[in-house]
Amino acid sequence: MPIYEYKCRKCGKQFEALQGINDPDVKSCKFCRGRVHKMMSMTSFSLKGTGWYATDYASKKTQGSKSEQRETVEKSVSETAKTDNAKTDKD
Repeated sequence: MPIYEYKCRKCGKQFEALQGINDPDVKSCKFCRGRVHKMMSMTSFSLKGTGWYATDYASKKTQGSKSEQRETVEKSVSETAKTDNAKTDKD
């Protein structure tokens, strides 16, 4: 069950309540019976394993120098152009 945080508008105290998702919100302060509002709090939710940005994409570094990368791209482009030209010659 989730823990929700509340803050009293009258006395200013903060407190937590263990509630189910479908349970009604707490309406009054457990210290002074004043009105309360639900606070937004940080979660401990973390995405782990493969398939998430943090594990698969964020830390990958491309290896090799800029010139090596440029040569690889140029080679790929020229091979694609040769393949395309061969296809049009057959037609």
